[in-house]
Amino acid sequence: MPAGWPVGAGRLVLDEAPSTMAEAAARAPESAAPLWIMARRQTAGRGRRGRAWADPPGNLAATLLMPAPPPAEAALQSFVAALALFDACVDCTGRAEAFSLKWPNDVLLHGRKLAGILLETLRPAHLAVGIGVNLRHAPEPDTLEPGAVAPVSLAEGLGMDIDAEAFLTPLARAYDARARVLATYGFAPIRTAWLDRAARRGEAVTARTGRDSVTGRFETVDEAGRLILVTPQGRQAIAAADIFFAEGDAHAAGG
Repeated sequence: MPAGWPVGAGRLVLDEAPSTMAEAAARAPESAAPLWIMARRQTAGRGRRGRAWADPPGNLAATLLMPAPPPAEAALQSFVAALALFDACVDCTGRAEAFSLKWPNDVLLHGRKLAGILLETLRPAHLAVGIGVNLRHAPEPDTLEPGAVAPVSLAEGLGMDIDAEAFLTPLARAYDARARVLATYGFAPIRTAWLDRAARRGEAVTARTGRDSVTGRFETVDEAGRLILVTPQGRQAIAAADIFFAEGDAHAAGG
């Protein structure tokens, strides 16, 4: 294992895979410990709600396969993952001010989409946390859904060329540290840390599900991880949605 790799976590780096999420699903029945799976090239990456996920060579495509936590904690892993991604970005660049977090699962660089997270429950009793990071390349604008916020790569946004395998180690280390905080102290310190890094807090955003759309001021995230919007009808708690900023949607991603 590389220096600094978290104790007890496995590491598997593949030259190519359909997707690291698919690889995690295939390995779940025989996996008893956390396992990081990275592919240098994905041929069928996907994001939330079945969306395609563009994955040019040089970007990070990885999935953490883990024994499933209790149901109430499983959804909170997206906050752990987002903070770990933020920490890894700062570790590799030293530029904390450049990054922010978008509910529920995106990392922004100067307000543009850098990375995303996808959670899936797998049988028999596992959770897969897929992570995609635009290290060297951002998707072409015409490949995004209408209204998607502009994507960015780390190379474009900060002029830094970071290898995917080199990025994986600080990411795994940061995830281990944040997960230990959640396990030991509960969601409260994770929630506080996430809110400290939240994009557009206090501003108007729109939450869209498959059927409904709610616009309101982003007030906070509650103790269950739900987005709290202040609307003309009162405070509303949003458990799952895609969030649109005034200038467009931040495209959700996965590994």
